[in-house]
Amino acid sequence: MITRRKFVSTAAAGATLAATAPAYAFEVEPRYRPQEVRIKSELQPQQILILPRAHFLYYITAPGRAIRYGVGVGRAGLEFTGDAIIQVKKEWPTWRPTQEMIERDPGAYGKFKDTDYVQPGGPTNPLGARALYLFQNGRDTFYRIHGTTAPESIGRSVSNGCIRMLNEHVIDLYNRVPIGTPVTVL
Repeated sequence: MITRRKFVSTAAAGATLAATAPAYAFEVEPRYRPQEVRIKSELQPQQILILPRAHFLYYITAPGRAIRYGVGVGRAGLEFTGDAIIQVKKEWPTWRPTQEMIERDPGAYGKFKDTDYVQPGGPTNPLGARALYLFQNGRDTFYRIHGTTAPESIGRSVSNGCIRMLNEHVIDLYNRVPIGTPVTVL
């Protein structure tokens, strides 16, 4: 016999799974799927290296070894480069475009103009399932490594500067990296 508690918990789990599933099936190119690769042995474990022109993020796991993920990156003129530290990690983060984004594309971000509105976390939020916040010298850069609601952007230079990953890939990375992880974007 099914109990009320079992019914409610099963229904809630099913609703959560349906809410986080993509609205359409998307298959990322095989080269952008996470895979173990060789990398320069002088790179220290537990750091992230991002090569935007190649659309790859490397999480160094051991000397000479890394997990490589495909990413979407900033379009020309909006990309982040340099060194940073992951100082904040959030599950299902809230989001608000920067003032520069609102001014650059009022058609896309008009609902944020002259308001304090912040989009709640969830499956329709542009930051996706997880976000890793990049800081320099203790200050937020406003650049993130995050999930996406646009999986087709992986392997492309189309964002407003952030590093996009498929939600399941950013969840994997999120679970691997601690606060304080160094990030280099070349």
